[in-house]
Amino acid sequence: MPSEPSPVIHWFRRDLRIADNLALQAAAASARPVIPAYVLSAWRDSHAWTGAKRQHFLCGSLASLTGNLPTIGGRLIIRQGDLIDELRQLIIESKASALYFNADPDPYGKAIELGIQAMCEAHGVACHVFSDATLHRPEEILTLSGLPYRVYTPYSKNWLSQPKSAPVSKPSQLRTPDGIRSLPLPTVATWGLHLPVAEILEPGERAARQRLKMAIEKRIGHYGDLRDLPAEDATSRLSQDLRFGLLSIRTIFAKSMASMAIASPSARRGIEIFIKELAWREFYFAILHHFPNVLGEEFNADWRGLPWDEPDWKYEAWQQGRTGFPIIDAGMRQLLATGFMHNRVRMITAMFLTKDLHIDWRHGESYFMQHLIDGEIASNNGGWQWSAGTGADAAPYFRIQNPWSQSLRYDPQGSYIKRWVPELRDVPAALLMEPPKDGRPIAAGYPLPIVDHGTERTRTLAIFKKHREQAR
Repeated sequence: MPSEPSPVIHWFRRDLRIADNLALQAAAASARPVIPAYVLSAWRDSHAWTGAKRQHFLCGSLASLTGNLPTIGGRLIIRQGDLIDELRQLIIESKASALYFNADPDPYGKAIELGIQAMCEAHGVACHVFSDATLHRPEEILTLSGLPYRVYTPYSKNWLSQPKSAPVSKPSQLRTPDGIRSLPLPTVATWGLHLPVAEILEPGERAARQRLKMAIEKRIGHYGDLRDLPAEDATSRLSQDLRFGLLSIRTIFAKSMASMAIASPSARRGIEIFIKELAWREFYFAILHHFPNVLGEEFNADWRGLPWDEPDWKYEAWQQGRTGFPIIDAGMRQLLATGFMHNRVRMITAMFLTKDLHIDWRHGESYFMQHLIDGEIASNNGGWQWSAGTGADAAPYFRIQNPWSQSLRYDPQGSYIKRWVPELRDVPAALLMEPPKDGRPIAAGYPLPIVDHGTERTRTLAIFKKHREQAR
C-alpha cells in the first residue's frame, strides 16, 4: 500500500474559523493531511496591548474551534512559546512539507512572518501566505499617482468601486494525523491573569454567525438612523468577530450586499453606511501599512512634539469612570464591565482625555487595547489620533466635542448613562446634560466634574495654536 503523503500545517492566527478561510481551504485542497495549529504567546502577568477580557474571549474562541474542527476531520494542536521555534519544532516532529497561514495586517505580525518564511526556507518547507483579513490589500487601493491615500473619502470611493472577492467554501476533510502532541486549551491563568468579572459576548464561530444573522436582519438597515445612539444598542456588534476572524470580511460584505438587494430605500441607505464602515476599517489598515510610524508618533507631522500633561489623578478618574461627566463615566464603565464601548462614546471619551485632560493619546490608546475585546491596533490607533486631531482625516484641533452637548444630542433621555452609572438612575435627565449649577454633586456618591470644559477647551486651543506658530 502507498504510504500516507507528508502532512501540511495550517497555522491559525486571527482566523479562528473553519468557514470561508482562505489559507485553511488551500491547505485542505493540497490533498494532504492537514495539521491545524495555534501557538499561544508566552508573556505573563501584563501586556501593553491586551488584557484579561480579550484573552478570555480568545480562550473561548479556541475552545469553539477545537469543537468545530472534528466535524471536518481535524484536531487543533496547541503549542506555547516562541512562534518560530514552536512552528519549527512542529514541522520537524510531523515531517510537514508546507505551512499555510493568513497574513497579519499589523507591523508586529508582519515582522514575525518574515522570520517564519526564512525558517521554512531553511528547512525546505513550502510557505503559502494568503490575504484574508481585508477585502483589499493596502497596496491595491492607491491614488492615480500610485501613492497611498491620506484621506478617507477618496480612499472609500476607490474602495467601493473595486470588485470584491466572494466567500470560499468550508473544507470537507482535513485528515489530521494522530499522535501529535498538544497542550490543553488555555485559560486566562495561562498568562497569569484572573478571570474577568465582565459581561462578555459569547465567543466562537457559531455565536459570531448568530450575531451576523441578527445584524443583517435587525440592525444594519437602521444603521444610518440609530448607530450614534448608544442607548439603542444598534451597531452590528461584529467588531470582535472580525478581530479574531470568527467571521470573514468576505462573508459580512456578501451578506450585506444580498440584504441590500431586497431592502427598502431607507434600509438600503443604512446598509450603505454600514458598508462604508467596513471601508473605514480597511482605510486604517492601509494607513498602518504605509505609515507604520503612527504607532509611535502623530500621523500629521505638524503636531509632533505637542506638550502633554503627565497622567495624574485625573487620568485615574477617567480610567475608573469617576470624572463627574456622566457620558464619559458611562462609557468607561461600559468598557470595564463588558470589554466594549459604543463607537460614538469612544470618540467622546478619547477627545475628553486629550482635549479636556491634555493627556497624551498614546496612554488612552494602550488603555483601550488592554480592555477592548475588539481591540484592533489599526482602528484603535486611527480612532485615537482622529480624536486627538493628529491623525489621518482627523477632526481639526479646534473641533472639540463638548461632553455635555454630546450627551444631550446622543443620549437625551439619559438611558445609556443611567444603565452604566447606577448612582444617577434617579436623577432627572436634564441634570445629566449640563454641569451642576450649585456646586454640589448631582447624586450621592457621584463626583463633581473634575475639570471645567470651557476652561480646558480654551487651554487646548492655545496649546495647539502656539505649537503651530512655533513650528513655522
